[in-house]
Amino acid sequence: MTARLPVFPLGTVLFPGLVLPLHIFEERYRALIRRLVELPDGVPREFGVVAIRRGSEVAPPAPPDGSPVGLAGVTLYEVGCTAELRQVTELPDGGFDVVTVGRRRFRLTSVDERSAPYLTAEVEWLPEPAEPDEVTGVLAARVIAVFRQYLGLVRPDPEAIAEQLPEDPTVLSHLVAATAALTVADRQRLLAVDDTADRLRAELRLLNREAALLRQVRAVPVPLRELSGPPAPN
Repeated sequence: MTARLPVFPLGTVLFPGLVLPLHIFEERYRALIRRLVELPDGVPREFGVVAIRRGSEVAPPAPPDGSPVGLAGVTLYEVGCTAELRQVTELPDGGFDVVTVGRRRFRLTSVDERSAPYLTAEVEWLPEPAEPDEVTGVLAARVIAVFRQYLGLVRPDPEAIAEQLPEDPTVLSHLVAATAALTVADRQRLLAVDDTADRLRAELRLLNREAALLRQVRAVPVPLRELSGPPAPN
C-alpha cells in the first residue's frame, strides 16, 4: 500500500513511539505546519521524517523567481518514520515550536520537489512487527542487561533511564536505538530492519561494540583518534 506524504529531511532518525520536538523556522516548513493545523479533526496530522545521508538540514534561500528550493544537493536515506503532530506553539516571528511522536515506518519510492513549497513523496508502508515470541523475549532480556551495562559507562545516573525500560520488545528496540550514542548511519540501519528479533540482535552487537570501545578509551590514555574505528555491523 502506498501513500503521499509531506517530507521533512532531518539530520536525525525518528523511531516509532519516540518523541521528537522541533523548532520550525524555514518558511516552507512553516507552510507545512500551517497546512497540518488546518486539517479537520480526525485526519492524521503527520509528515514523514527522513534522515539526511549527505547535505544540510537548512536549505539555501529560495530562487528569485519563487520556484521551490527542492532537495538542493541533499541526499536522503530511503527509510523514514512518520511524525504525528501532538503540540504546536506559534512564535511571534511566525515560526513554530512543535512536539511530534513517531508513528509508522515507510520507504520512499519517489520524491516530488515541485508540487508544494515543501518536499512530498510517494511512500510504501513497511510491515509492522509480528507478535513477540519466545526468541524475541529472550533477546529483549539480553538487550536490557547489556543496555544497563552500557548506561553505566556513559551516564552519571543510569538507573534513571534503566528503570523506565519498556517490556515490549519492539518498543524496547526503538528506545535503545534512539537513546544509545550511535551514528546516524547505525540508527538508520536499525530503523530499516523489519523484524524485531533481528533489530535486537543488531543492537546487541552495537552495544557490545560501544561498551568495549568506551572501556578501551578509559583504560588506555591515548587520543581517541589513535584507536581503531568500530567495525560496521553485519
